[in-house]
Amino acid sequence: MVVYLLIALAYLLGSISAAIITCKLMGLPDPRTVGSNNPGATNVLRHGGKKAAAITLLGDGLKGLIPVLVGKALGVDETGLILIGIAAFLGHLYPIFYGFKGGKGVATAIGVFLGVNIWGGIAFVATWLVMAKGFKISSLAALIATALSPIYFWVLSDGNGWLTLGVLFMAIMIFWRHESNIRNLLSGKEDKIQSKEGAESVTNEE
Repeated sequence: MVVYLLIALAYLLGSISAAIITCKLMGLPDPRTVGSNNPGATNVLRHGGKKAAAITLLGDGLKGLIPVLVGKALGVDETGLILIGIAAFLGHLYPIFYGFKGGKGVATAIGVFLGVNIWGGIAFVATWLVMAKGFKISSLAALIATALSPIYFWVLSDGNGWLTLGVLFMAIMIFWRHESNIRNLLSGKEDKIQSKEGAESVTNEE
C-alpha cells in the first residue's frame, strides 16, 4: 500500500515543471514558447542563462530523487523504488498540471538513478559530462549516457532484472522523446551547448 501511495505522489511531484516555474519567477520567457519549446534545463540555458538553467536542472533532478529516497527510508526494495522513480519520470514527461505536455526526462531520470543506486547514477552523470565536454552537444551526451544506463545498472545491481528493466524502459522513453534531436544529429543540425550569455557574447563580437 505504501508503494502505491508513493507512486501516486511521485507522479504528482514529477508533474511540477521546474523550468516553467523558474522562468516565471525570474521574469524569463516561458520555455515552451522559445527555442526547442522544451521545458528543460538545456532550453532554459539558451534563453535564460546559467543560473536559471542550474535551478531548473536541480529542481528536475530532485523530483526524481526525493520520492525514491522517501521510499528507501520506508524500506521499499529496489524493484519498488524503480517503480516510484518511473512514476516521477512519467510525471515530468506527461505532467497533469500542464496538459500532459512535459520535458524529455533526462534530469529527472538522473535523480531517480542516483536515488535507486548512487553508483549507477554517478556512472550516468560521468558519461554525460565526458561526452558533453567532447562533443559540446547536450542531446548526444544524454543519449549516449542513456544507452549505457541499463548496462551500468545490470552490473552495479548484481543482475537485478526488474531494476534493469525499469531503467531500460526509462531509456527507451528518453530516446523516444529525443526523436527530433536524433533527426537533427543525423542531419548535422543539432545545436551545441551554449548559454544566453555565450550567445550574446558571440553576437557582440560579430
